[in-house]
Amino acid sequence: MANTISKIAFKDTAEQAAKLDKVIADYSGKPGALIPVLQKAQEIYGYLPVEVEEKIANGLGVSLEKVYEVVTFYAQFALNPKGKYNISVCLGTACYVKGSGDIYDKLSQTLGIGEGECTADGKFSLESCRCVGACGLAPVLLVNDDVYGRLVPNDVANILKKYE
Repeated sequence: MANTISKIAFKDTAEQAAKLDKVIADYSGKPGALIPVLQKAQEIYGYLPVEVEEKIANGLGVSLEKVYEVVTFYAQFALNPKGKYNISVCLGTACYVKGSGDIYDKLSQTLGIGEGECTADGKFSLESCRCVGACGLAPVLLVNDDVYGRLVPNDVANILKKYE
């Protein structure tokens, strides 16, 4: 996933902030607290923006650099929000040799976003993955749980229209 800054402004609700405060309080002073707190924070917010990382760092008494280091090391953590429609393009071997790289490029160009990013309206996010187990349908992309196979770049516009 790309480590770029989100194009979407962070929005926190009082309910989310209270949940995070409770999680931090529950884990404060416990060894190995950082990863479980980050996991719970991502459940609350859907991703880990710098504002949340700062709150966790301050609450647990660790540096922001340490928090960022952990967030960017583990693939389970996201720095950017996911769109209402998360598009994942398989770049595994079977899909890639049948042109999934071109499909990914077409999506990136059409949406104006790159790996791990979300459109400014919050509608679409884009990521690549390595094998979804549908090699017989290669090349494949997923929009949330919807699977599209045997694609060519010209199919991208019609797929996106279904979600507008």
